[in-house]
Amino acid sequence: MQTALDREMAWRIKEIGVFKVGAGSNGPQRKPFIRAGVALLYAHWEGFIKNSSEIYLSYVESRALPYRDLKSCFVVFGLKGKINTLVESRKSLPNIEAMDFIFSKMDETAKLQINSAVNTDSNLTSKVFSNIAGSLDIDTSAYETKFNLIDSSLVDRRNKVAHGEYLDIKGSDFSSLVDDVLSLMRLYKTDIENAASLKCYKRVA
Repeated sequence: MQTALDREMAWRIKEIGVFKVGAGSNGPQRKPFIRAGVALLYAHWEGFIKNSSEIYLSYVESRALPYRDLKSCFVVFGLKGKINTLVESRKSLPNIEAMDFIFSKMDETAKLQINSAVNTDSNLTSKVFSNIAGSLDIDTSAYETKFNLIDSSLVDRRNKVAHGEYLDIKGSDFSSLVDDVLSLMRLYKTDIENAASLKCYKRVA
């Protein structure tokens, strides 16, 4: 898992760095570099959170633990279909059948639906990020001071670029945004690494 996370981060830092350098130049390409850089920075923010979360889920699944030994948030990834029945059905029989099914699976090795587990809604705001982190039992309190930056400085600006709107941002501001977003990505990577190392995915007896 460590190697996968390192690779996931390394190529993104390298690519973002190209645009950071271009945005800091004084040539005519500076403004286009900044506009493209904002869109690219957002893409790496979304891509890293999604992919690193899936890497962690794959790691948890590879532990081959039974559902009953996992925290509830991870059980949901494996039995979501039947859990949705409990939430959506107003009829007693489907609910009873769903509960019986869930109880019958508790001693089976967990199989997590990783491909459909992490949904960024193609708009990774602080609210969506918090939902993803929470689904992995990652504490988001350390990120809260940056929620406004995520929503206003990153997501809103990216949406303007994507919709062809004018965006006026200085090279120094873009550089600071890059540093802040990379810091958030590194923090999330560390949180996932710590969660894996400390076996935070396991249910406390």
